[in-house]
Amino acid sequence: MSREQAVHGPAAVPHRRLRLLRAPAHVLQPTVLATSYRHRDFWTRRLLAAADTAALMAAVLVSQPFGKDANVADHLLWGVLAVPIWLVLFHAYGLYERDAKRVSHGTVDDIPWVFHAVLVGVLVLWVFYKFVAGHQLVLAEIVVLGSFVFFGTLLLRFTVRGVATRVLRGERVLLVGEDPMTDVLVRKMRAHPEYGLEPIGVVTSSGRAGTSSLPVLGRLDDLPDAVALHRADRIVVSPTGLDEDDQLAILHRCRELSLKVGLLPHVFDVMGPSVAVDDLEGVTLLGINPPLLSRSARFMKRALDVVGSTVLLLVTAPVLLVTAIAIKLDSRGPVFFKQRRIGKDGRPFMLLKFRTMCEDAERQVEELFKFSTDPDWLHLENDPRLTRIGRFLRLGSLDELPQLWNVLRGEMSLVGPRPLVEDEDQRVDGWARTRLELTPGITGSWQVLGRTTIPFEEMVKLDYLYVANWSLWNDIRLMLRTLPVVLKRSGAN
Repeated sequence: MSREQAVHGPAAVPHRRLRLLRAPAHVLQPTVLATSYRHRDFWTRRLLAAADTAALMAAVLVSQPFGKDANVADHLLWGVLAVPIWLVLFHAYGLYERDAKRVSHGTVDDIPWVFHAVLVGVLVLWVFYKFVAGHQLVLAEIVVLGSFVFFGTLLLRFTVRGVATRVLRGERVLLVGEDPMTDVLVRKMRAHPEYGLEPIGVVTSSGRAGTSSLPVLGRLDDLPDAVALHRADRIVVSPTGLDEDDQLAILHRCRELSLKVGLLPHVFDVMGPSVAVDDLEGVTLLGINPPLLSRSARFMKRALDVVGSTVLLLVTAPVLLVTAIAIKLDSRGPVFFKQRRIGKDGRPFMLLKFRTMCEDAERQVEELFKFSTDPDWLHLENDPRLTRIGRFLRLGSLDELPQLWNVLRGEMSLVGPRPLVEDEDQRVDGWARTRLELTPGITGSWQVLGRTTIPFEEMVKLDYLYVANWSLWNDIRLMLRTLPVVLKRSGAN
């Protein structure tokens, strides 16, 4: 069967293993089955628009004293009339649609788009006020307006998304196919309620339970019934065990049922957020980052490390001093803990941290390993080796502040793969050794996404994807996401 037949017509799908188009009459009605996600997206878009409107009006009000026009009422009135222009501009930048397209989209991801939209928006407002309102915005007014609307938009969008996650019902997710990644996806959905995803079951070609821990809700033939009966809002399709015609038929049926669809690629290990969709005369290609970072990219990353570590060392100097004194008064032993780690290209270095344990902590590792909740590294719910001040430092990740010196020396980076000890590094081989092409970091994907709650093998894969899809914006994004994780103490050991 051709691709065109699978996509364009019910009669083109053969009556064999996949009979998705022969659904019961109640399923084929021209109504939207996925009502909850339409309800969720409906209110999320409007809440975001309300947040953007509030940010604009507040910016207009705050910037008014910096202009020549002293009439606050007229200034606000023209600001209200400019709201439709502002919302149309934000819509053109996709700032109301990305939440529906991606499950992991957050306010940090909005920053580059909001920044660019605000620059254009301020220019449009200058033209609008000059030629329509008869009031020319002066430089000081423009700077205050642009700055306030940028930060106000991000703050209100962050608040709105938090409220929406708590108030609106999450999307019910039905997984299709049999793939070892199913359990990983389910665990991630349950560990991150901010995504608003609720896995409800799996549909397989055989109708029997595979590797997934979810209940089996039927065979592929029963997909429309399973969607209607269990009120699914989103489908995640694994191509394992499905040929091309089956996959196209599933996508066609999901489109008819107004379902959101996520497709798990076969080449998961080399995919990532920086993959670009390209085409050559209508043939789709996936563009992946070059295998090596350019000189300019390495220079920008190193410049960010030097500037960032220098500033942070100066800002946190009082904290470093107070912490050192507290450690010395709390228990016997040195202030700093040094440990041999494996760095870029396999070169070892001495990682620096504040000491959080008793002096003989390293000698107790083998004895305590039998109590570890993770078979790959020592992870104890209540580590008896921790000192009183050490427990406090671990919860706030303050013990890692001395690593800023490692960053300044070039042994570490602000953002990068997790620095492993030698025993752990020896267990990483094959394609995963690519993680050593970049300098290890204080923070990174592993730290942001859960730290000790993430298994060793998955941590290695996250590091590989970070290296394969590196970008300066991704480094900045991970740094911005680190602070909330530290404040919430997510995955702290």
